[in-house]
Amino acid sequence: MNMSLLLKLTFKSIFNRKFTSYLTLFSICISVFLLLGVDTVRKEAKHSFTNTISGTDLLVGARSGSVQLLLYSVFRIGNATNNIGWDSYNKISSHRSVAWSIPISLGDSHKGFRVMGTSQAYFEHYRFADNQALTFENGKAFSAVYDTVIGADVAKMLGYQLGDELTLAHGVYDTDFARHDDKPFVLTGILERTGTPVDRTIHVSLQGIEALHIDWKTGTRSRDQVNAQQALDSNLQPKQITAFMLGLHSKMEIFRVQRAINNYKKEPMLAVLPGLALGELWQLIGVAEKALLVIAVFVLLNSFVGLLTVILTSLNERRREMAILRSLGCRPNQIFVLLTLESLLFAVVGCVLGVFLFLVVIVSSQPLLQGYGLHLSLSSLGFEQLILIASVIGASFLIGSIPGYRAYKQSLADGMSIKL
Repeated sequence: MNMSLLLKLTFKSIFNRKFTSYLTLFSICISVFLLLGVDTVRKEAKHSFTNTISGTDLLVGARSGSVQLLLYSVFRIGNATNNIGWDSYNKISSHRSVAWSIPISLGDSHKGFRVMGTSQAYFEHYRFADNQALTFENGKAFSAVYDTVIGADVAKMLGYQLGDELTLAHGVYDTDFARHDDKPFVLTGILERTGTPVDRTIHVSLQGIEALHIDWKTGTRSRDQVNAQQALDSNLQPKQITAFMLGLHSKMEIFRVQRAINNYKKEPMLAVLPGLALGELWQLIGVAEKALLVIAVFVLLNSFVGLLTVILTSLNERRREMAILRSLGCRPNQIFVLLTLESLLFAVVGCVLGVFLFLVVIVSSQPLLQGYGLHLSLSSLGFEQLILIASVIGASFLIGSIPGYRAYKQSLADGMSIKL
């Protein structure tokens, strides 16, 4: 019996058991889809996390730990141990190796969202994910002292629209006595969703931060209050900032500039590489990645066990079919090849359907997933995923050899006998 006849028998056997065949293909398809999905989400979650900030060469703040600096300057979590003098910032940002700088001033809030004072350079140079720039869903960047730009989550959760007024609060707790209700800000722009802490941030100018605190001393409002118009007539030059980001002309200059900042004599500062700090932070909270890896392994094992169970069950139901083939002159090794080919065909077709379903889901859910910081694309199906698919097909071939071996060892009388 030649190979073409074996293939013909394999296809006829599969089509004669349509319900079982469809069920087996569905099981393999879903298993491959889940395996690719979990593995891709696991890797993209880490990739998106490490790309919360992109294109920034150095992150600079008061001397503390690199993770703490990253948390308050990028993720808006916690507070700085100290501030940085405006003169120090100007001196470092004007260094010949520095291409651009973004000042950051933190300390205020609005209904649970952090307020960040910055400059126009933030909208020009800040990057996230794969070097993506900030874009506006509506409006534009702030231009006046009392203008503000909010992230997508702030707009969605608080229902703000362009032209609305926001009353900011002193500190991270929005209480009545801490509100800057005499200096409301006007919403001029809403940023597109990024899946990063930018979505939960309220952006104002550094001059706006100074105007808010012009009549505040040591955390409390002074008796000599200054209204919004009087503040505009005052000197709103910042005296201190919380941190700043640097972009350099050449990557070769990073370590030299970092060393110079860390050894800065006028005040203690710390310069870190955002990528290294993000990697360090991921090691602390990377339990989720390990959990997803374990889930991916169990999904793979489940697909193998399911395939083996289906084939072994069908083998018991097809004992008489095997016996008839033997009686017609089919040798034991040909029965073995027949069953092995059957499992291989199930695996190949199931993998193709699983990959197709995976790609359809990625394309259809890409905007939704991007809102949660997962930037999936068709390129997510890379070499490693193809290795996984090849492993599933190879393992299915080996699994198919188990019932094939059982059929190989069965005698003709075993197939013709009736088991109660």
